[in-house]
Amino acid sequence: MDYQQEFVDRGAERIGLQIYPEPDSRAAPAVVVWPAMGVPARFYRPFAVELRNAGLAVHVVDLRGTGTSSPRPSRASRYGYPELAADVGAVQAVLKPRLDGRPVLLLGHSLGAHACLLHLASTGGAGIAGMVVVAAGLAYWRTYPRVRGVLTLMQTQALGAAAALLGVWPGWGFGGRQSRGVIGDWSYTARRGRYPVLNGAEPERALAQLRTPVLAVSVEGDRYVPAPDLDHLCGKLVMAPVERMHYTTTQAEVALNHFSWVRAGGPLARRVTEFAGQL
Repeated sequence: MDYQQEFVDRGAERIGLQIYPEPDSRAAPAVVVWPAMGVPARFYRPFAVELRNAGLAVHVVDLRGTGTSSPRPSRASRYGYPELAADVGAVQAVLKPRLDGRPVLLLGHSLGAHACLLHLASTGGAGIAGMVVVAAGLAYWRTYPRVRGVLTLMQTQALGAAAALLGVWPGWGFGGRQSRGVIGDWSYTARRGRYPVLNGAEPERALAQLRTPVLAVSVEGDRYVPAPDLDHLCGKLVMAPVERMHYTTTQAEVALNHFSWVRAGGPLARRVTEFAGQL
């Protein structure tokens, strides 16, 4: 299934946006997919097709500096989580004329979920009917088994230190090339188990007041985000109705991990569509 490639200009940044063909009903709920760190939007094509076939209007975004988005992260790149969250708002503003009158869901995978949640925290969830969080956690070391947790802490802090020293994360074996701000914010959450203060605002307090319905999905075989790490993140959504789902190899009929669910996402796509219909 072909998609239409569009772009959203954000000053010096250009955000790639893939728009899939509309389903038969022009009133169908819409979903905007935000990828994991370093993963291009085109990787999500199998899942996007499943979402489209399940009856949703589908849009997939490239995070800053990834895929069709430009420029590539460099030592001059200073953006972090606040800018990623603002990108979510910018894409929603561009999509608003064509999505008015229908429920709109954000679906974030890993880092993409953090960008979406922080956007919702800054806006109180305005204009968004629901949020789907897939395989996303703060990489908080205390949510892992003891030895693995210590190793996670050491690895995340080493990446943060390397990005700060080099001025950019080169993508050595993890996450693709990234701004030092993104890696710095990510390593902070892994160390502290909470979001940092962003542009003078306290996102944790705002998340606790958020009332947007959330479908939170952990994935069997995910060594990056085990279920307890996602549960820790969900614990911050004090007022929001949160529905938890664990996507299993039995449901998918293939072995799963942090990424492979994208290519075996038919059952999950149908569950997302059901969630949209409940809103």
